[in-house]
Amino acid sequence: MITQEEQQKIIDRFGNGPNDTGTPEVQIAIFTKRIEHLTEHLEDHPNDNSTRQGLLDLVGKRRRLLNYLQENEIERYRTIRDELELRK
Repeated sequence: MITQEEQQKIIDRFGNGPNDTGTPEVQIAIFTKRIEHLTEHLEDHPNDNSTRQGLLDLVGKRRRLLNYLQENEIERYRTIRDELELRK
């Protein structure tokens, strides 16, 4: 799980204000950080299937948000994709 300080740094970097947790960019960045954390956990615990399911859920949520940005606001999509170094 990401700490509150890490989450606040993400909000400050990608959000429009200190309490902005609803924009797709912030949510995508938070999901990405959580995905990285769960991926590291699964490398150490390969048989943890409940964590694997949670990881797949997060990846799906992030993908849906990315698809939303790609369809509606392509420039914001390209910016967040490049900043987080996500594949297309």
